Amino acid sequence: MGHGIESRNDASTRERLDAAGPADVASTLQALATPSRLYILARLQEGPCAVGELAEAVGMEQSACSHQLRLLRNLGLVTGERRGRSIIYALYDHHVAELLDQALFHVEHLRLGLRDLAPLTDGAPQKAEPATAAAPARSASASAER
Repeated sequence: MGHGIESRNDASTRERLDAAGPADVASTLQALATPSRLYILARLQEGPCAVGELAEAVGMEQSACSHQLRLLRNLGLVTGERRGRSIIYALYDHHVAELLDQALFHVEHLRLGLRDLAPLTDGAPQKAEPATAAAPARSASASAER
C-alpha cells in the first residue's frame, strides 16, 4: 500500500495483522458498528464541518454527536482542527472513506446476492456472480437505529 514508507509487499494479511496489532484493528472495525458513527463518517466523507452542522446533518443532539466524535478521534478515524471558537472535523485520511465504502459495497452485494470471485492469476478480479448461499438476514432494528 502507498503509505510513503517502506513496507513488505510480500507479507500475508495474517502477518500484517500481527504487526499492526489485532486489538487496534478490531477497535477500528468496532467504530463502524454503531449507525450514528456511520452517519457521522458518511457526512464527513462529503467534507469537513463543525459539530453543530454535523449534528444537524445526521439528526443527533449536539452533545451526543460530540461524544461520538471524541470516540472517533481517539480511534484515529477523524481529526479536529480549531478555527476560532469552532472545531472543524474531517476524516483522518482516505482509508477511513474506503473502509466505509467497502462496508457499503459488501452490504449491497449481500442484498443483491452477489459475491466477487477470487482474483485471476493476473491479479484482475473476476466478475461478480450470484451467491449460491442465501445472504444473511439483516435486523430490522439495525436499520432503524441511529
